[in-house]
Amino acid sequence: MMHRVLLLSAVLTAALLLLPLTALRAGADGPDTPSPAPEEPAASGETSQPEEAPAPEETPTAEETAAQEEAPVQEEAPVQEEAGRTVRLLGADGAVRETGLEDYLWGVVAAEMPAAFQPEALAAQAVAARTYALYRLGHPAAAHPEADLCCDGACCQAWMSRAERLDAWPEGDRETYAARLTAAVADTRGKYLAWEGEPILAAFHSSSDGQTRAAAGVWGQEVPYLVSVSSPEGEGDAPNYYSVVTMTAREAAERLHSRYPGLALEGDCAAWFGDFTYGPDGLLASLTVGGQALTAQEARELFDLRSASFTVSCAGEEITFYVTGYGHGVGMSQYGANVLAKAGEGWADILAHYYPGTTLETLEGG
Repeated sequence: MMHRVLLLSAVLTAALLLLPLTALRAGADGPDTPSPAPEEPAASGETSQPEEAPAPEETPTAEETAAQEEAPVQEEAPVQEEAGRTVRLLGADGAVRETGLEDYLWGVVAAEMPAAFQPEALAAQAVAARTYALYRLGHPAAAHPEADLCCDGACCQAWMSRAERLDAWPEGDRETYAARLTAAVADTRGKYLAWEGEPILAAFHSSSDGQTRAAAGVWGQEVPYLVSVSSPEGEGDAPNYYSVVTMTAREAAERLHSRYPGLALEGDCAAWFGDFTYGPDGLLASLTVGGQALTAQEARELFDLRSASFTVSCAGEEITFYVTGYGHGVGMSQYGANVLAKAGEGWADILAHYYPGTTLETLEGG
């Protein structure tokens, strides 16, 4: 699976850090309890890498590759470290390991963006990942105080080891893909995005519904550089850009009653849904279900939708959600970045588009 810094002044900065932002993590929690609110949202807020669109060369999928005989691949030497910086990384096995920042970034880009993407999109992802890592180093996550970062995309940023990533790639593309990621990290060495001199909360997501979402509409907190901007991707650019979720009225009622026991859900299910409101960006902002007001993000989580951009139709006892895009919609759209890169935009221009008002800085010694 297609994404943090100080606000306009020191006072507003303190407010941002003290007021938790609620991250929507579809499928991360059971339907009977609200998602816990972390101190800040994860970069992508999703649990898996954006789906890879078929490459022009029609390369095999990871599943097909798993059945193939593995050819020995010489693993590249680690990327030169930025001024010796390291991070404490909490792995999926629960162990905390110290790793060089640039090696960590290689693993993030490998896990968060398809390696077949345009080089400038991969470079933009590398800068966003570096920025988020630097932000997190300054603002430790309460979920894992023993580590600076974890490899869970629903908490921090997704991460894969080189060996894991090489094994998952099609045999014939491993060296090429590895070199692409190495170049993305090396060519942007030391670069990060800042607001008033400090690393930003560089949120990103897979694909948008024509516009990205402002942080205020998703997490309830305004962030000056996480505002709604246009995003050019469409059905031909991202796999499963449009998706459909169908459930019975009974299943929908069970989900709703588990969260809101007193809801009156009687009669035709078409009458349950109403008061659809849209924000200045033209995206769905809220609705009512059985008289209960829900934000679009709350509905996304409740009904396990790929994004909060959806419409609803009811026929008899069946409810169908028609969904556009994937992810929380805040910050850089990864598939949008790839479309911009195909159009000739450089990684710095892509980042300036998705994080307006930020400045591009360089680490000391980077």
